[in-house]
Amino acid sequence: MDLTRFQQQLKGTSSKARPLPPVEQWNPDFCGDINLTIALDGRWFYEGSPIGRASLVQLFASVLKREGEKYFLVTPVEKVGITVEDTPFLVTQWHREQGESASDSTYVFTTQTGDIVRLERADQLELRVPPKAIQDPEATPIPYLCVRRNLWARLHQNAYYQLLEQADEKPDEAGTQFSIQSNGIIFILGEVSN
Repeated sequence: MDLTRFQQQLKGTSSKARPLPPVEQWNPDFCGDINLTIALDGRWFYEGSPIGRASLVQLFASVLKREGEKYFLVTPVEKVGITVEDTPFLVTQWHREQGESASDSTYVFTTQTGDIVRLERADQLELRVPPKAIQDPEATPIPYLCVRRNLWARLHQNAYYQLLEQADEKPDEAGTQFSIQSNGIIFILGEVSN
């Protein structure tokens, strides 16, 4: 598989001004795996070298598809497998859009590829134990955010800690639970045991 040919097939399918390509409607034949990896830190590598062009990473991210536990880049005529070490996206920034009241506020997250996700549904955020490569012996579940089409993002450590500073704390016998409210929904960010 040649990335240049793949890029040519995608010309005109995605830009900031247009919606994402309808990859869920594309079912081309599987053409094999390519040596493309999305690392734990959110960087994209092709044949061991980082892909330095942000526009190319954004283009490939726009045609990313997950089937079961496998990830693919798809065009209308080709489908190639890639390696994802944890999640394809990493939340690097967030902000809170203030509503008329605290319950009307909405948290908005931005990934390393520029995807913007508004936290508006209860099924968009879940706690998961991080992968072993970044886990310490006392690791607790951390937030993962659904970006789109069953593609998830892990919150970067800095973004997570900044978000925890905004969280409400709820102590009980077992420990302390941290949560935020977005679009009127309470989301648990984590718990610390006593």
